[in-house]
Amino acid sequence: MKFIYFLSSFFIGILCVNAQSNTEIFLYDIETKSSKIELKNAKNLSNNEGYDNQPSFLNDRYILFASTRNGQTDIAKYDMRYDSKSWLNFSEGGEYTPLKIPNKSEISAVRLDKDGKQRLYSYNMSNGSSTEIIADLVVAYYNWFDDNTIVSAVIEGDDLNLYVTNIQDGTSRKYVTKVGRSFHRIPNSNLMSFISKENKNQWQIKSLNPKTGVTKVIANTLTDVEDICWLDDKTIFSGKDNLLYKLTLRRDNDWKQVKDLSSDGITKITRLSTNPESNKLLIAGDITAAASQTETEESTTENQTTETEDSSTESTSEVSKVEIIVQRNLDAYNARNIDAFMADYADDIKTYAYPNTLRTDGKDAMRKGYSEWFENTKDLRAFVKKRIVIGNKVIDEEQVTANGQIFNAVAIYEVENGKITKVTFIQ
Repeated sequence: MKFIYFLSSFFIGILCVNAQSNTEIFLYDIETKSSKIELKNAKNLSNNEGYDNQPSFLNDRYILFASTRNGQTDIAKYDMRYDSKSWLNFSEGGEYTPLKIPNKSEISAVRLDKDGKQRLYSYNMSNGSSTEIIADLVVAYYNWFDDNTIVSAVIEGDDLNLYVTNIQDGTSRKYVTKVGRSFHRIPNSNLMSFISKENKNQWQIKSLNPKTGVTKVIANTLTDVEDICWLDDKTIFSGKDNLLYKLTLRRDNDWKQVKDLSSDGITKITRLSTNPESNKLLIAGDITAAASQTETEESTTENQTTETEDSSTESTSEVSKVEIIVQRNLDAYNARNIDAFMADYADDIKTYAYPNTLRTDGKDAMRKGYSEWFENTKDLRAFVKKRIVIGNKVIDEEQVTANGQIFNAVAIYEVENGKITKVTFIQ
């Protein structure tokens, strides 16, 4: 990465309201015994002041969500293995509702550009490049039925209307008017669920066959609640304020309380998502001021510990700390934040061109060069294609976009006492 240095009004209103709240992403383990469902091991994944919402599972290791940084909402990727967060995009606009595109190494997200244009885009996970998916519809919320079919809520006047789009032939068809923001593939079926708001006094969960347009009523929602997800093909989760509920079809006559989440600091549930194995649950929600303060203090303590402990052993916890430091440094590089970037380096940092040609010696020389690089390279982005962690060393194969060109390089980082002390670059 750094070797190259040497070489819509409706939706806008929704976003503005949400952006004012302090939402966080929580991960829970689900245990199901007979008809009893328990949530355990609550963990706040985002720990970030501001807007963190719309989580989804990328796979069995990574989680995607929309997260605020430097006043803009971008796509964050959380690594459950190392308890670390990285960023997947660096566009001028803000991204929302990131989802894995089925059978592709790409993700999709709704992008709201600074000029007010709002469209659905795909993002290449190898280099971060983006491509508009649906050109003529203002998509607010959506989900994938399959790798060629999107079910979405489209802004039309003051309403959200349901469209099905075939991205192969570029056709879109409107099937339902006045819908909500929650779309999910119903497990073990060829159906999608959506929230119907046609009856303003009682919203309903309905199914849709995207191939035929046929809809059927599944159940009533909780009063004025439009966020749900499916645990399996019979059980639905939903939340109202700080309470999580479930509804098991053909068994429960009404919604049953699963857990009071106020003990975790959650005051209002806003989004839910389960993994394909149905043993993990993501919840986005507003949190209390006390919980926010506690998280800030815990995060500060953790960072201080990381910077003072010896990272030279090969234990799993120490290896993860070394990787977290390097990943944090990569995030600062991509954000072109010189202060955050230099904070991870030791005062006597040395950089080399492989095998042992000295390029810079000391923090001052390194800062000077990178300050100019960050200032002059507006499209700067580095993506890790492959990473190996051995003891106190992190070896990254990186692809870098800079000044309209794409480069490949290898960077070898050495970390001592929480600081990067040496970097060797191989082109």
